[in-house]
Amino acid sequence: MFTEFKKFISRGNVLDLAVGVIIGAAFGKIVTSLTESIIMPLIAAIFGNVDFANHFVLLGKIPADFKGDPTNYAQLKTAGVPMLGYGDLLTQGVNFLIIAFALFLLIRSVNRLVDEVHSLESKGGETAANPEVPTDPQLDVLKEILAELKKSKA
Repeated sequence: MFTEFKKFISRGNVLDLAVGVIIGAAFGKIVTSLTESIIMPLIAAIFGNVDFANHFVLLGKIPADFKGDPTNYAQLKTAGVPMLGYGDLLTQGVNFLIIAFALFLLIRSVNRLVDEVHSLESKGGETAANPEVPTDPQLDVLKEILAELKKSKA
């Protein structure tokens, strides 16, 4: 069982996934900072409010012994007051849209490169004879990567 686990862990896909998760977490922090420090303040300036985190609807009563600010979402949440925090939801929605758009751009670029490599492969050796088809060292590298991927799937 240990040998199988070692073989599983040493596969390139698992290591690639681990690297992707770590980079994704770092990217998520950057997007959160971008949203909270730049985008949401701009939206707040347009709509005349500075802090979206404090937009909420109370669903219950504030305890009599509460000594915090009754307009502070974080303090009320800590006190256990039931609320709908739509400001936080809005902020998280903007975070999601930024990450989704960045992933869309990344996947779109990769798909275009893969399509280019496939079209070059389908033409075979015509690239040297046909001046319309670009010969680029980066495409050669992508061809090699694609060939390796095909070998690993077989």
